[in-house]
Parts: sequence; structure tokens; C-alpha cells
Amino acid sequence: MFIAVYWWRVHPGKEEQFRAAWRKGTDLIREKYGSYGSRLHRDADGRFVGYAEWPDEATWRAAFDRKMVYDDPETRAAFVDAVAEVPPDADPIFTMTVTDDLLLRSRG
Repeated sequence: MFIAVYWWRVHPGKEEQFRAAWRKGTDLIREKYGSYGSRLHRDADGRFVGYAEWPDEATWRAAFDRKMVYDDPETRAAFVDAVAEVPPDADPIFTMTVTDDLLLRSRG
């Protein structure tokens, strides 16, 4: 499994707009590019951090090289409108290969 970690700062008052667009965009990226989905976190200073899981680096790279474009301009516009800052070139802050996975996927 391959992991990409991203961050965004969001305009004050647009947090829910961002989260809704992020959820919809994540679903669309999963459907179109084959990701396993993502988790969204918020750090102590308010920055949102996304942790995305992919089957392998090649699948992620193919999606990243296409800028993960999906066919829902309204969702993309809501996401872009909410974002105040991203890292330079919108690159992930980390890309990693999983070596050991002890996360529980369900409690059942």
C-alpha cells in the first residue's frame, strides 16, 4: 500500500464547505483513479491534513500526474474556493510505502 499526505489551510468560515467538497472529491477520486480513500484530520493550528491510501505508488502517480481531475466542476470549485493555502506546487508533504499496518478497519 502507498500513502500520500497533503495539507490545506482553509478560509475562516469555509471549513464545512471544504469538508463537504473534500468528502465528495475523495469519493470521485476513488471511483476514477482507484484510490482506497482518505482520512481528513485537523491539527492544533487549524490546518487540515489528508492521509490518502493507494494500492501502490504507480496508481497514485498516474492520478497525481493527471492532477486527480474528476468530472464534477461544482465540487472542485467549492474545494478551491474554500482553500486559502497549500504547500508549493500542491505537492504532498509525504509519500510513503506501508511496511507494517496495525490499524483496525472495524471493531466487529
